[in-house]
Amino acid sequence: MNKERLKTGLEMMGVAADETALDRFEAFHAILDEYNARMDLTAVLDEDERVDRHDLDSAAPLAHGLLMPGAKVIDVGTGAGFPGMPLRILEDDFDITLLDSLGKRVHWLSEICDTLHLTRVSCVHARAEEFAAQQREKFDVATSRAVAQLSILSELCLPLIKVGGQFIAMKSVDCGRELAEAETAIRLLGGRLRDTVDYTIPTTGIVHRAVIVEKVSPSPKKYP
Repeated sequence: MNKERLKTGLEMMGVAADETALDRFEAFHAILDEYNARMDLTAVLDEDERVDRHDLDSAAPLAHGLLMPGAKVIDVGTGAGFPGMPLRILEDDFDITLLDSLGKRVHWLSEICDTLHLTRVSCVHARAEEFAAQQREKFDVATSRAVAQLSILSELCLPLIKVGGQFIAMKSVDCGRELAEAETAIRLLGGRLRDTVDYTIPTTGIVHRAVIVEKVSPSPKKYP
């Protein structure tokens, strides 16, 4: 892994990373490479591209102050751990749950967290629909990155969030139509669009968008 590229990119985003964090990123990448052929964890094989498209992109909520100390955060459909793992490596002042429906990925993530001595992180194997029945409105923040259409994500994520919390959907910059089509679902599920934040992955010039939905009222119990 190109540690200097990662460090420079994070500095340009205003996100601090000490040597311990950079070493953990390097170890995470090495383990990802080791298991990727067997588990199909990511299609991004080039190391520099992985730093850009996975690590730096995942750091955007920290760059824009969207995660507050002490928060309970859930990363829905975490996959190979994005954005959840970079968020945990970079900051340890909030609790984070990595949720995925594929058991072998969750087991793998749990082993990595142990190997890297990461704290305040839980790896959970469950479908979001089922998990919401047990953990309804227990989280301050839900994140999701490149998982599904926003209307579907809203149904999966908003029931998990407390009133007053927020859902951060990490999308491409051309998601305007998708956002417009999701407005009814967001409102029905107790949400309200608070803001959209466009951010640049500094080492590439690629612009992505964080859609921030505030939870303003309880989600109807029939959802999801």
